[in-house]
Amino acid sequence: MASIFGFRSRDPARDRQTDLQRFDRLAKMFDQIAAEIEAEKTGLENRYKSTAANAAFLVEAMENGSASASKGSDVSAMTNSILNCERRIAELARQKGLMKELRHSLDAIVEEGSDRPAAQATARG
Repeated sequence: MASIFGFRSRDPARDRQTDLQRFDRLAKMFDQIAAEIEAEKTGLENRYKSTAANAAFLVEAMENGSASASKGSDVSAMTNSILNCERRIAELARQKGLMKELRHSLDAIVEEGSDRPAAQATARG
């Protein structure tokens, strides 16, 4: 029975601090992943623009007769690359939105937790 009476719980302020540290690490991870997604998206958009411009110039050159018709396979490869870029950029945009939602949810959890001690004190008083 002595062990039952010897039990002590931690200070709620210490628990809150532990929670905030954990949530802060999670928030930093979400931010890091969002930054990685944005960097990949930016790089793809730059390559997309470059490939689209190159394809347009090549098609124009083929139409003007300054490039051989055999370059059609190059245009086809560039078109496939452009389509792949578009798909990947759309997926990255979806992932970025998900990270934003997760971060918003985390912020709401932290905010809700900061309101809780005040509400508990009011309920006791």
